[in-house]
Amino acid sequence: MRLNFTKMHGLGNDFIVIDNLNHSFNENLIDITKLSNRYTGIGFDQLLIVEPSSRAEIDFKYRIFNADGNEIQQCGNGARCFAIYVFEKELTNKKKLNVETLNGDIKLVINNDSSVTVDMGDPEFMPSKIPAKFDNQAAKYIINGKEMGILSMGNPHAVVLANNVESLEIDKTAKDIQNSGYFPEGVNVGFMQINSSSNISLRVYERGVGETQACGTGACAAVVFGVENNLLDNKVCVSLPGGDLVVSYEIGSQVHMTGPAEFVFEGSIEI
Repeated sequence: MRLNFTKMHGLGNDFIVIDNLNHSFNENLIDITKLSNRYTGIGFDQLLIVEPSSRAEIDFKYRIFNADGNEIQQCGNGARCFAIYVFEKELTNKKKLNVETLNGDIKLVINNDSSVTVDMGDPEFMPSKIPAKFDNQAAKYIINGKEMGILSMGNPHAVVLANNVESLEIDKTAKDIQNSGYFPEGVNVGFMQINSSSNISLRVYERGVGETQACGTGACAAVVFGVENNLLDNKVCVSLPGGDLVVSYEIGSQVHMTGPAEFVFEGSIEI
C-alpha cells in the first residue's frame, strides 16, 4: 500500500498532511514513529489528518499525531498548515473555516497575505483540566526549584522565564520538568526571554517530539502567562528559532495567533 502525503511547515515546525475525507486511510495500520524518523522515514514533528465532520456547522475534522505516535488535542502551527492545505487543494473555497479538534472547535481565517489567523480559544488555568497535579490554581508554580507558569492551550504547557534562551541548554531542564510526576499527560516546556513588552524570544521542548523550530500553542501559552502577570502587552511578536508569530490576548478573552504556512513537497511512501 502506498501512502500519499503532503509535506508542510509553519516556521520550521514540520508536518505531513493526509487527506482522509474518503476514509481510505487508517492510522492504526502504520508505524508513525518510523515514518517520523528523519533518517529512515519521511521526517516530521506531527502527522495531520483531514477528515469529514458529522456536524453541518463544522467544515472539517482535524486530527494530530506526535512523532512518537500519540494523538494530541491541538497544534497551532499545524492548524495554519491545515487551513492552507484544504484551501489550496480545493477541498473548500472558504477562507473562514470552522474546524473540529479533540479539544473542541477552532476558527481559522486565511488572510489576504496568505498568513493564517487561528482563534485558539480560551486558556485553561485549572490544574485538573490542564491536567497538572497541583491542589490549587496559582499564578506561578515551582517544580525542581524552578518557578514557572502552567496552563493549557488545548495541550499542557509549562513556561519558564530565562535571561538568554539562545545560549540556554534546555534539554535536561525540559526533561526534568516533563518527568517530574506533575503532568499525567506530559507537558510542553517553553523557555521565554522577554525582550520588551511587545516582543519575546521563545524555545519550546515538545512532549513526544523534543525541541521544535516553532510551537504555536507554546507561543500562545507564553504570551498568556506574560499578560496574566503584567509582563507583556496584549499583542506580542514571538520570535522562535523558525521565525515570528503574532499572538494577541486580553485577560478573560480568547487567544489569537497569526503566522505563515508553507508547502514543501508532495510524496508517497510504501507502507
